[in-house]
Amino acid sequence: HPMSRDRGKRRSPAKKGGGMGRKGDTQRTTGVRAKKHLGQHFLTDASVAMRIAGTLSPDGPPRILEIGPGTGVLTAFLLRRPVDLLAVELDGESVKYLREVFPLELASETTSYKSFEVLHGDFLKLDLPGLFGGEPFAVTGNFPYNISTQIVFRVLENRERIPEFSGMFQREVAERICAGPGSKTYGILSVLVQAYYLAEYRFTVPPEVFDPPPKVESGVLHLRYRTDTRADWDYQHLTRLVKTAFNQRRKTLRNSLKSLPVPDYLKEDAIFDRRPEQLEVREFIALSKRIWDDTV
Repeated sequence: HPMSRDRGKRRSPAKKGGGMGRKGDTQRTTGVRAKKHLGQHFLTDASVAMRIAGTLSPDGPPRILEIGPGTGVLTAFLLRRPVDLLAVELDGESVKYLREVFPLELASETTSYKSFEVLHGDFLKLDLPGLFGGEPFAVTGNFPYNISTQIVFRVLENRERIPEFSGMFQREVAERICAGPGSKTYGILSVLVQAYYLAEYRFTVPPEVFDPPPKVESGVLHLRYRTDTRADWDYQHLTRLVKTAFNQRRKTLRNSLKSLPVPDYLKEDAIFDRRPEQLEVREFIALSKRIWDDTV
């Protein structure tokens, strides 16, 4: 059900923060219930939604994929941009609302979008290379907690098409993605994401702005694809190295990497006396190249 911009006229500006899901308007009558088995926690605070939408840079791709739009609180702010927006939603009840009721509510909002389509489906099964006619796109959303790390890995697998990524995670996951060497939260996600993206933790979101409130705080982050380095290493090799190292994070690399094909001459390198959280991202990249490509 694509909704094209030329079907309606631009409306008069709404009040600051937008009419949809205003702060305090937590009982917005959408008729859509959050499903526990889908990990849904609907955002109800428009000011938070506006901040999340604002994490995407104005000079980013004019195509956005929103994951898990729920009741459209973030969607409404994304539609204020001159973009093609594709919202993918697994919950049939939300899809029906977004296709039938949401466009009517949207009529009183200020919008600038080129096109808007709600896709009923699972992001993890989407053919990402086939979206937007093969053009680059940004990804954002209030991500369902139960698939948030899987979302990140899918973005990594399609990194050359996704120059910008932002969104809301459990705070612990967002901090892990942005963590630096030497911290307890630095791990597999930190290294793999930061090998390809500049990661920045933006702000923390309290539980009470969701319906139902989650048990933990949420965190919003922003990723921008790195243009300061040539990604001339093998993604599968780097992934195998990082996962193997951090699966035994208390051990030195000499002990944890025994299952990898490390050349004999390399085993004497001082780097193998260190534990994985002591290595910077660039050191993991260099090590994966030395193990598999036999180059420095």
